[in-house]
Amino acid sequence: MRSPSSLKQEFLKRWMRGLQRCTSSKKDMNVLERKKVIKLSADLAIASARNGTTSWSRALIANASRDNDNRILAERILGPESDILIKRVSTSVGTVSCNRKIRSKKILKRSCNSVRRVRKGTHLPQKVLAKSIAKRLVQKRTQILKRLVPGGEFMDELSLIEETLDYIAYLRAQVDVMRCIASATELINHD
Repeated sequence: MRSPSSLKQEFLKRWMRGLQRCTSSKKDMNVLERKKVIKLSADLAIASARNGTTSWSRALIANASRDNDNRILAERILGPESDILIKRVSTSVGTVSCNRKIRSKKILKRSCNSVRRVRKGTHLPQKVLAKSIAKRLVQKRTQILKRLVPGGEFMDELSLIEETLDYIAYLRAQVDVMRCIASATELINHD
């Protein structure tokens, strides 16, 4: 994994480039348009800094280019590399998600059936009951995590953990850069 400072530099470089591309084409943006451009360019900058090599980065790019208005904006933000990244996303997201959805449904069905079997017994040992409660807790937390990580709903548990760790590192870099910019803005405005 890259060092935090190189993550921040790469994110900042891509984010600023994306913002410049958007603002140069349209000078008179209202607040909502500006907010949309800032958020979309930040998401795309963090995803493109990862070059679309992880599930979460491909999911961010896919979400950004889902509808036509955002697709045009995403292509403008990503610039020349938009063709490569959007093609990579469209080819990988469709096939993987279909297979993983089916497999996930089968696994979920099996685990629900085993929990039901455990509940039916009238005299359950404490150990079996504790295991089933722990298993349900882990499943609930896993489902929450899958909703938080872009593209997480299509991942198995091991991939989800790896992708989450990578996503958190990139989010941390994004937050640090944004905090620095906000602090610098405050200092400039006070002087």
